[in-house]
Parts: sequence; C-alpha cells; structure tokens
Amino acid sequence: MEFSAQQIAGLLGGTIEGNENAKVSNLSKIEEGKPGTLSFLANPLYTPHIYETDASIVIVNKTLQLDKPVKSTCTLIRVDDAYGCFAKLLEMYNQFKLNKTGIEQPSHISKTATLGKDCYVGAFAYIGENVKIGNNVKIYPQCYIGDNTTIGDDCTFYAGVKIYHDCVVGKDVTIHASTVVGSDGFGFAPNSENNYKKVPQIGNVIIEDHVEIGSNTSIDRATLGSTIIRKGVKLDNLIQIAHNVEVGENTVMAGGAFIAGSTKIGKNVMIGGQAGVIGHLKVADGVKIAGQSGVGSNIETENEIVQGSPAFGIGEYKRAYVLFRGLPKLNERVRELEKQLKNSK
Repeated sequence: MEFSAQQIAGLLGGTIEGNENAKVSNLSKIEEGKPGTLSFLANPLYTPHIYETDASIVIVNKTLQLDKPVKSTCTLIRVDDAYGCFAKLLEMYNQFKLNKTGIEQPSHISKTATLGKDCYVGAFAYIGENVKIGNNVKIYPQCYIGDNTTIGDDCTFYAGVKIYHDCVVGKDVTIHASTVVGSDGFGFAPNSENNYKKVPQIGNVIIEDHVEIGSNTSIDRATLGSTIIRKGVKLDNLIQIAHNVEVGENTVMAGGAFIAGSTKIGKNVMIGGQAGVIGHLKVADGVKIAGQSGVGSNIETENEIVQGSPAFGIGEYKRAYVLFRGLPKLNERVRELEKQLKNSK
C-alpha cells in the first residue's frame, strides 16, 4: 500500500519540503534508504546520511539545520519530534500488517468457548472448554489456550504461546512466540524414601492490562492463589517468573532475569539482564537492579540502585570494585615487600 508525503504530513501535522506527491510503500533506516521507502532522522550522529540517502521521504525535526541541499529525489517532512512521529507510523504500519481476522483450519475451538468480534485464530490452535475471549484478539498458529481461561480485548498471542487452564489475561496484552503461562511451579517436598514428592500447583496466573511478554519466557502458576503480573509490566525474552511471585505495575525486566517463588517486586522497578532474585523477598518501588546481580535479601529503600552478587548499594559497589581491580597490583607490592624483608635479614 502506498502513501504520499501529503498524506503522511497530514497524519503527523508536519510541513513538507520537496515533492508533496512523493510516494512510499516501505520503511528503511536512513543509511540504508532506497527509493520508495520512508525513513527518519532524530539522532544528530546520523545527520551526514541525510545528504546521501535514497529514501523518498525522510521525517526530520523542525529544528534540523542543513549545511547543503538533500537529493532532489528526497522529500523532507518536518515535525516537532521525528522519533516519536516515526514510532507512531511504525505502530500504524504494524497494526495494518498484522490485522488478521477469521478462523483458520485446522484448528480446535471448544463448543463451550466464546469469542468476541473480529478475532483471529490461526491454524492448529487449540482453545479449550469454557474459554472466554474478548474482541479483536489474535491467536496465531499452534497456540494453546487451556480450559476456563479468560482473555480480554485486543490481545495478541504469537505462534506457539501456551496458556494453561484457569489463567486470566487482561486487555491489550502481547505475548511473543513460545512463551508459557501457567505451567506448574517448582514445588517438591522431600519424603522418608529420600526422594521428592510433587506438591500440586492448583493456583493460576493473572496478567493485568497493557502487559508485553517476550519470547521463551515462563510464568509459573501459584501453588495456591495467583502469580500476578500487574498492569503495564514489560518482560523481555527468556525470563523465569516462579510461583506466587507478584510483579508490580510498570516494572520492566531485561532478558535472562529470574525471580524465585513468592517474591514481591514493587512498581516501576527495573531489573537488568541475567539478574536473579531469590524467593520470599520484597523489593521496594522504583528499585533498579543492575545486570547479572544476585539479590539475596529484601530491598526496602525505594528507588535504590543495587549491583553485585550478593547485590548492595551501587555507590559502595563501585568503590569496592575499584579496590578489587587493584588487587593484582597490591599483591605484587606485598610480594615485593616480602622479598625485601627476606633479603634484609
């Protein structure tokens, strides 16, 4: 589908410099621009590319000062915020591209399940008994939705997502490929025969509105009660959320983070990649946990920044790290002093 510079400028409230009839049908990075593509320039480091790009239309900030003319084949659209406007166009493009509806075959939808308007169910998807699905939900091929699960409006589950029974998913939730929600928590009790007996996990998972979960992430169901992912949480790929964990509103976690059972993470927390938090802890609101940190005790101070394993305050950690890096030189000095003392005898 083609869009003209005039149409794009109208959507963004921008002003055109060049050919208002220039048309684009695809997107590109400015350094890789090709005829018929739309690009943008927001980072000053990429300014030199504006003079050489072959993109037909480039969105730029109104404040951009040019040292020389751009190519005659390039039309500029000036806006207040080039990055924000391009993101808006990307969202519109993505919605248009992924706007699927209808039921593909073969797929299985239980007779007791209910689907809202304008839903999409891909081939080989399975929707179980008494499932309730809202409007405009997209369930891609090979997804599994277990019995008695409820899904709100405007959700998207990409290929291979598995939602176990009795889970609750809010509105506008996106879950990427191969993620599992509601698998059993890691509950085993040692017995007299010196082995482990499984503790039944009979709770569920509740995911509130506006959550996005990356691919190959696992969120375990609670032993009793619920594992809860609060409104606005964003989880990266390859994350483990154990049973009975609660993740507060608008918390974000980078890839490879692990949260052990029954830990309560506050709202607006940021957890770096490969960080781990042991079980039965509380992490206060606004805390930042640096990548590869290991949290082994409660973090009770709001907005604290921690790093290390075991993790402690970032300022103290940096001072300790300076000393740690200096240990080899300190060791050489000690050896030299020992040698001098030995020779002086």
